[in-house]
Amino acid sequence: MSHTLEGAAAQAGITALRPSARMPVLFVGHGSPMNAIEDNAYRRSWQQLGQQLLARAERPQLVLCISAHWITQGQGSWLTGMAQPRTIHDFGGFPDALFAQQYPAPGAPVVAQQLASQLHMPHSQQALGVYADGWGLDHGTWSVLKPMFPAADIPVVQLSIDYRRPPAEHFALGQQLQALRERGVLIVGSGNVVHNLRALQRTQSPLQAYDWAIEFDQMVTGLVERGDLARLGDFQQLGTVAQMAHPTYDHYLPLLYAAGAVHSGEAAQFFNADFQMATISMRSMVWGV
Repeated sequence: MSHTLEGAAAQAGITALRPSARMPVLFVGHGSPMNAIEDNAYRRSWQQLGQQLLARAERPQLVLCISAHWITQGQGSWLTGMAQPRTIHDFGGFPDALFAQQYPAPGAPVVAQQLASQLHMPHSQQALGVYADGWGLDHGTWSVLKPMFPAADIPVVQLSIDYRRPPAEHFALGQQLQALRERGVLIVGSGNVVHNLRALQRTQSPLQAYDWAIEFDQMVTGLVERGDLARLGDFQQLGTVAQMAHPTYDHYLPLLYAAGAVHSGEAAQFFNADFQMATISMRSMVWGV
């Protein structure tokens, strides 16, 4: 067994989170699954960010990821609770090289149980559930974490999204995650500020983005720059622009979790502020670095 795998196996047995300096919180636009293996600016930015995070005096004890690709409709929110979560290839029509990708990061079953009992669905006392099997790490999670932390030795837990909850409740659940940042937890929301696969073009040029895509992206950017993060949940009030930016808004909701976990006064740093295939905003942001 390699040193990396030995370290991963040891991390899978973590039973508690230690107090720590405040960890950052990220929202990452993940875009096409091919970004996980292509040598492009997106993947290189994830690699650089991971190096920066590992160079901190304290590295993360746990990554808690909210991915656009784990939706639990009307079932509340759940945490993955398996010791060795499987790598899920939840896409089709891509090269074999992408399906061959594995990310063997350990889970944290005991910690997941602890967190589930401490967190609750907003406006109720319903605790979060824990999936002991049946899920794993979907591509919204592993496609960005593999470039960031290629050693796969930091435990990863996913938090599902109950799509039937109103946007304000997703932000409120994100607010409950704030305290975890002082316990070594790196919070990562993975989605896209604009995500419309129905209108995409086969181009990489940011100049090809539609006016409605640019308008929605700039609206989000302005709210984040002003620190008016709770208003991100009001996106549906934009009417047609919001409907074009998100025919379904599963890729927007991870931003609300990340924004909820931000402390007052923390400024965002933006990166990858362009578009992929005209309708996917790759805009990403990090707070607390």
